[in-house]
Amino acid sequence: MNGAENSKSNIQSLAKGFRVLEVFDANNLEMTLTEIAVLAELDAGTVFRIVNTLLMLGYLERGEGKKRYRLSIKVLDLGFHAIGRRDMRDLVRPYLRSLVGEVSEAASLCVLDSADVVFVERVHAGLVRLGVDIRIGSRIPAYYTAIGHSILAYLSKSEVKRILGMRERVKLTPLTTTTHAEIEERLEFVRRQGYALSDQDAAPLLRIIAAPIMDTDGHPLAALSVAAPSLHMNVEQFVEKAAEPVLRAAAEIGKALSISGSAVAAIGSAFR
Repeated sequence: MNGAENSKSNIQSLAKGFRVLEVFDANNLEMTLTEIAVLAELDAGTVFRIVNTLLMLGYLERGEGKKRYRLSIKVLDLGFHAIGRRDMRDLVRPYLRSLVGEVSEAASLCVLDSADVVFVERVHAGLVRLGVDIRIGSRIPAYYTAIGHSILAYLSKSEVKRILGMRERVKLTPLTTTTHAEIEERLEFVRRQGYALSDQDAAPLLRIIAAPIMDTDGHPLAALSVAAPSLHMNVEQFVEKAAEPVLRAAAEIGKALSISGSAVAAIGSAFR
């Protein structure tokens, strides 16, 4: 598209209006017309008209003093609506991709459903050769792996007891946690460290780190996990390299989901 066609299809005054909104940031919460004009690189007369229009529409409000202006809550509503309408796959998948690489061969998002965790999104580069073939929709018991532990750790003790009593707990490997005492010890580790760790207790030769995705009230909405073959590195190296990225991604996803108003049921239904 050439310059003339661009000019015909664009509304320049609208573009200038957004430029005015975009100059407000953490370092410029309130500004005068002159300050806005300098940052937006627009003439004072244009800025005067745009600011008054944005005031009338409710996207700007007067700050401390009549000659200063700031963004209104109405601007935030636009962002909240955009996040709320985004498909959850679009929101989560970039985080999962960022976690798969040199250290981890798979990253997953799971939700708790009854006594199981359900995989609702997953990115993987390997692990099938180890006999681990998890797909979206796969279910595994919550009692024996880091994914389940990271969620159970932030539920009430009575709820944990109820969930653990819903199914027989069997050992998949010699290291699988099955007793209440063993599982509670793992849950206490999660509460101290913020993440859960499975070291060949869910499957032979497989390590998993998982962190809960919390809502604003501190309730676990879901869990984020990464998995890697134990042959690649020792458990200390795996924790050192993988724990912090998982915790950071879980926190960021939690903020985004809380803003969108999503809950566990909404997350699960969005992925199925």
